[in-house]
Amino acid sequence: MNLKKEAGYKAAEYVTDGDILGLGTGSTTHYFIEAVGKRIADEGINVMGIPTSFQSLLLAKQWNIPVTSLEEHDIDLAVDGADEVDKNLNLVKGGGAAHTKEKIVDYSAKQFIVIVDESKYVEEIGNFPVPVEVIPDASRVVIQTLEDMGAECEIRMGERKDGPVITDNGNFVIDAKFEKIESPMHLEIDLNSIPGVVENGIFTQMVDKVIIGTSEGIKEL
Repeated sequence: MNLKKEAGYKAAEYVTDGDILGLGTGSTTHYFIEAVGKRIADEGINVMGIPTSFQSLLLAKQWNIPVTSLEEHDIDLAVDGADEVDKNLNLVKGGGAAHTKEKIVDYSAKQFIVIVDESKYVEEIGNFPVPVEVIPDASRVVIQTLEDMGAECEIRMGERKDGPVITDNGNFVIDAKFEKIESPMHLEIDLNSIPGVVENGIFTQMVDKVIIGTSEGIKEL
């Protein structure tokens, strides 16, 4: 059983004709975009998507989902994955280095649904490093500040590319591993107050529903 596919296809059932959709990024959201494309082909529903990355833009085009922008439309439903989600519906996102646009899109949606497989559901977030997008010129001083806050930091390096990962916005990503995240909401705010930080991967007080693909079937929180 493909648990990511189960979650992605379940989320597509919440799409209604005429919706403007926020299209998240990642391996689970891939299946949501696929399922929406199939509904367009099979049922003739009329929707438009606002991609959160070049990856989701290319997938939307592959599945014949018309794309638009936040400049032109409000979002009815955003669907996105997560690297971690806890019982209080706090998230860590940004494994795909797209968390800045994801947060803009997800936060502005009337409804935000998170789709994950059961391996991503945790008691409390913090096992996964918090991705912090930074302006390159600020990376050294931001790392110093994060280390003063108790984090172990490293600049994320590219695969099959020499040097750092460059985000869709032209910035670096620092992966900051905190020993324990006592208050996700406060840490989210504190990280964004550091000069040079564009956005961080903690998402709090945003999620309306979590769809979890488990070996025993779909669970919804």
